[in-house]
Amino acid sequence: MGVSDQSYSVSSISSGYNEQNPKDWIDALKAALSELRRTNAEAVANLDAIGIAGHMHGATLLDKNGAILHPCILWNDTRSHKQASKLDQDKNLRNITGNIIFPGFTAPKLLWVQENKPELFTNIAKVLLPASYLGYYLTGDYFMDMSDAAGTSWLDVRNRCWSDYALNAGNMRSDQMPALFEGSQLASSVSKFIADELGIPRGVSVVAGAGDNAAAACGVGIMQEGQGFVSLGTSGVILTARSECNPLAEAAVHTFCHALPNTWYQMGVILSATNSLNWLSSIIGQSPSQLAAKLNDEIDGPSSEKFYPYLSGERTPLNDAHIRGGFAGLSTNSTATKLTQAVMEGVAFALRDCLEALKKAGPCPEQLLAIGGGGRSRYWLETIATCLNTPIACPTDGEYGAALGAARLAILGKTGEPIKNILSQPSISEMIEPRQDLIDDYCQAFKMYKNVPLHLKSIQ
Repeated sequence: MGVSDQSYSVSSISSGYNEQNPKDWIDALKAALSELRRTNAEAVANLDAIGIAGHMHGATLLDKNGAILHPCILWNDTRSHKQASKLDQDKNLRNITGNIIFPGFTAPKLLWVQENKPELFTNIAKVLLPASYLGYYLTGDYFMDMSDAAGTSWLDVRNRCWSDYALNAGNMRSDQMPALFEGSQLASSVSKFIADELGIPRGVSVVAGAGDNAAAACGVGIMQEGQGFVSLGTSGVILTARSECNPLAEAAVHTFCHALPNTWYQMGVILSATNSLNWLSSIIGQSPSQLAAKLNDEIDGPSSEKFYPYLSGERTPLNDAHIRGGFAGLSTNSTATKLTQAVMEGVAFALRDCLEALKKAGPCPEQLLAIGGGGRSRYWLETIATCLNTPIACPTDGEYGAALGAARLAILGKTGEPIKNILSQPSISEMIEPRQDLIDDYCQAFKMYKNVPLHLKSIQ
């Protein structure tokens, strides 16, 4: 298996604004394939199918010629909070889309564009998400998978189709939407021109793929009721697969289509997980790994310092784009190590908030797989296991993220293999059990944590 990682920047021109240039994604794709041609030429020469995953919700606006009209407005952009609040007052939209209309979702972003950049709005011929824009670049066709479309606030999540009602509510039209496919369906093939430009074989199939969390679930085989994962990435996620669509929007639980037919998933989302540690790292001047290394592998009780990880607002369960984070309990004895512990615990308590919300929606997994970069810290995982009172399964080292899930969807679409043969779960290197001797201490600390958000908001 060949792997190439490329990066691109985020532009934040004002508080709450986060954008990327879609051309940067194409440049990253070209750089990745160039590297793979050097390091794994045989695999590239035998390429047969491509699966695409991307960060959800990002509004990529194209004119009638397919040209980019505006930088992509990202999932963590909150400029459209007023438009989201207005849409969310229509309770029919919650029933159709299965979710609160969050500022980070796509529909309110388009209302913001209409109100603030009306000339640009009139020129919008298609709205794509990051993964579907990459698909358009590769094939020249407009398509999107169900899991990604579920995060737009234009999809009827239960019936897996665009909703005319939701589109009308957002002043959009069905002809501005791409065609819908299930994640493992063959959507198109790479155009001859792009195949030659990228140095890959002609005729390579492209499946619809998935949004990042659905793809990550495919990467670790989370497809059935009772299975779930905890993700410690830039954001934090607790995700569980569902065999039926039973939304619980009032608890700020996300209910989305999964990447395979007749399957859904629900998740609680916090906006700043490893991003909280990255922020602390930038303030202190030590890398996140250096900060984490100063903590033991095993926890010994909650910190006297407290951290509230609302650096960019919060989704589950607060649904508050304006709340901001903070420390409490600081003293002259507070050190970088103690602040690191407080940050990890604050993220763990926020994930406990997510789990409590998910429990209201249906049964939750008896154990959770750990994915994401934060999972390299055993201390952090044991903190989470104890806060959630849920065992955490640590996969054997390897690539288990959204890219693997997208590749697996490509295999399913191209070969027609049974799902169970492809979407397997990884081997487990360690099962981190909750610390029974400390559960009561962390439960008490969580109760104190729950009382703080309203007080934080009152002084901001």
